Amino acid sequence: MDTQKNNPLHGVTLKKILQDLVEQYGWERLAEKISIRCFMFDPTINSSLKFLRKTPWAREKVEKLWLEMSGATTGI
Repeated sequence: MDTQKNNPLHGVTLKKILQDLVEQYGWERLAEKISIRCFMFDPTINSSLKFLRKTPWAREKVEKLWLEMSGATTGI
């Protein structure tokens, strides 16, 4: 369990990450930063979560942007 203590994403849900990004940037600006269709066309938290949970490359981009936005350093 100690392997996660330096992981800035440990304990942070994907839903929380997405909500923070939408609150900070809004859907339109988020879609400009990360070009993903679920952010561009009728975006919702639930539809985006469904896509991100199935698409590792997209999830990585979202997590990376959240880390940059939150100022967390990556120990991953």
